[in-house]
Amino acid sequence: MEAVEKPEEPVSSSPSRLAGSPNWGTATVVGVFAGLLYGGSKEASASVSKDAEVMLKMGSTQDKREQHRLMRDAMEKRFIRVTRGSLIGGMRLGMFTASFFSLQNFLAETRGVHDVFNVVGAGSATAAVFGLIMPGSLAWRARNVLLGSVLGATVCFPLGWLQLKLMEKANEGNNETSHHGEVTSGVGAAIERLEQQLRK
Repeated sequence: MEAVEKPEEPVSSSPSRLAGSPNWGTATVVGVFAGLLYGGSKEASASVSKDAEVMLKMGSTQDKREQHRLMRDAMEKRFIRVTRGSLIGGMRLGMFTASFFSLQNFLAETRGVHDVFNVVGAGSATAAVFGLIMPGSLAWRARNVLLGSVLGATVCFPLGWLQLKLMEKANEGNNETSHHGEVTSGVGAAIERLEQQLRK
């Protein structure tokens, strides 16, 4: 008996998901790790002055046991501060990133268009929500919502334009067809573009 081989099917790009459009899960993981690094480094640099106080206390006593106890206490407190800063920073930036990219993907799928206004709307809404949950009075929160909305839209407009241009560049190869008339994968399209450039 001969084994029946299945012919390879061409890879087609889904119209609802363009290559280069952000992936919610990946962006959230990157945001969490960036927040962990930022929060931890911020707390580590803030604890330098506290280390100087410990060194002054250690210099004032001659007892070795007391010096070791002071050093141990300082290191434990520093470890707790840096760990706490890392966890809080990772949680904050992870939540912000997750909500931003999920809103952006929701707007892109709802509107059926991948454009700059998806990024602007997601940035404005996410910044407004995070302005709302900040502590303070009702008037202060309303001010934060308004300021966050405007600032989010202002910052996200050039970022959205840049993302749109990068997505167009990523999708350039998907529109080309191979010699057999089939849509090739991203790698195959990149190889064909390189071959065409070398022929010129």
